Amino acid sequence: MHKTLPDLAKRWLTRKPEHLTETESRVLQSALDHSTISRDVNDVHASRQSRGDRIADGMARVGGSWSFIISFLVFLVLWAVANTLLLTREAFDPYPFIFLNLVLSMLAAIQAPIIMMSQNRQTERDRVDAAHDYAVNLKAEIEIMALHEKFDEIRHMDILKLRDDITELRAMLARIESRLAETGRPA
Repeated sequence: MHKTLPDLAKRWLTRKPEHLTETESRVLQSALDHSTISRDVNDVHASRQSRGDRIADGMARVGGSWSFIISFLVFLVLWAVANTLLLTREAFDPYPFIFLNLVLSMLAAIQAPIIMMSQNRQTERDRVDAAHDYAVNLKAEIEIMALHEKFDEIRHMDILKLRDDITELRAMLARIESRLAETGRPA
């Protein structure tokens, strides 16, 4: 039986071919072609990243790590200790640490948009991953349905063969009974 995309769309997705999404059409075509649709999406993302994207992701990765948080806390404590206890008279940033506040504000002003850029890229990557997962899952479902059809077809052929065998056995049994009747032996 020759299968076409419209046949598969009606049978497995219960939709007309013109109502299929691009992904569904691609998945059905891959089922017809017996080809895979899974791919390593990490390679796709890595090939699309610019140098700025990689730097922003690196900064977001470092800025969101425990080592950065702990080292920054140590820096803040050292700053406060140095400017209140060690350099009491010649402190370059006495309490309330106005210069430190300025530095922290500038750091936050630079770091926040970079982290947001990285998060936006991660969100886009998650969307691509979800779409890819949907396509792979749909292909798996279609392949399972195809296997069910094949098993049903095999079972149907086996039932027909059994029916033919039973018919043949009945005919043989009838011939044996008629021979026994001719010879006068009880059946």
